Amino acid sequence: MTSVEPSYSRTRSIYPRLALLAVGLFLVGTNSFVIAGLLPDIAHSLGVTTTDVSYSISLYAITVAVAAPVISILAARLSRTILMASGSGVLAAGTLVAAEAHDLTVFSIGRLIAAIGGAALVPAATAAAAAIAPPQKRGRAIAFVAVGFTMATALGSPLGTAIGAVGGWQLPIYGVAALAALLAIAIALFVRDLPIGAPIPLARRFAPLRDHRVLMALVATLCVTAGFNLVYIFSSAITHTATGGSGTLLAILLFVYGIGGIIGNIIAGLVTDRLGNRLTATIFLGAQLVLLVALAFLASDYILTAVLFFLLGVAAFASVPPIQHRLIAIDPESAVLSLSWYTTGMYVGISVAPLLGALAIGVGGAAAVPVFGAIAVALSVVTFLLGYLTRGARRASAGKVEQTA
Repeated sequence: MTSVEPSYSRTRSIYPRLALLAVGLFLVGTNSFVIAGLLPDIAHSLGVTTTDVSYSISLYAITVAVAAPVISILAARLSRTILMASGSGVLAAGTLVAAEAHDLTVFSIGRLIAAIGGAALVPAATAAAAAIAPPQKRGRAIAFVAVGFTMATALGSPLGTAIGAVGGWQLPIYGVAALAALLAIAIALFVRDLPIGAPIPLARRFAPLRDHRVLMALVATLCVTAGFNLVYIFSSAITHTATGGSGTLLAILLFVYGIGGIIGNIIAGLVTDRLGNRLTATIFLGAQLVLLVALAFLASDYILTAVLFFLLGVAAFASVPPIQHRLIAIDPESAVLSLSWYTTGMYVGISVAPLLGALAIGVGGAAAVPVFGAIAVALSVVTFLLGYLTRGARRASAGKVEQTA
């Protein structure tokens, strides 16, 4: 992560450049999640099980989680334009390797290379968005770019699944690789003259983790991310009876889920401002828990499954803003650092999801996957609320010390 310095005085319109950055997050997100809808086809092509292929999602996510802060430290003095263009190029190269793979090892290596590219691109794009925009538009600029990641779930993954159902699983992967290569060129040509931020000391980066309230919110992030991604990644297995194994019908379900996610993301901000982050997060996390349990029993009917997927998308994405709001409210001055750890927690949660899914299938088959997701979300509710209890306990302890004194 780097500090934000202005470059907006050099541009007439910020939105064309912000759109390129949003496309970058869209490609990183699509490359991460499109595998979910293509798992059976990829597994059949590579001669392995769907669980084996799902681990490549873990590999991708954990690599981004670990590599993103490392790259931001090592490349703190590197031009953001070079960093983003290079990240896009590496993303394209890795994705191409994965598309050309004929065995799981090469496929996983390609995913690893692509993840390193994504780890370079995402933080730099977020920082660049803030640097491009004037102060009064900085929040909107960051939100505009972040929509790219949301759209990856709403459109990128379902569209990739539909394309894969028609032209084979390699076709959407090739598409991501081609777009990433074009993006690298576009960034190099049109997203220029960005400032080089001052590096943040390592000790300061880890400072937010000394606050138990931040830790509880981050654990809640990890758990809820694992919970809803568990269902998303193994959606083909969970809905196999309802879809009859049709990739097109699965793509529709994922699209419905993504549309619900967009709606949830919109309403969560409004509800959080009205009710506060604690009540808003509790409501949507609780709704998500109930929906996951319902999915375990009702996934055999396609219409009911579609309704559940839509509502689950709303609840899952609506639970994110209040948790982010909580991290900001704990210590506004360290909000940027706390949110960087939020990103790490999110990717760790994504990486854990395939492992939990494999365990669930081993224990009780596909029907157990939503149940395991519900357990993860329940843990998220508990840890999120414990953050408030921790705060209260610390205040009570401080009051006793004052009375003793």
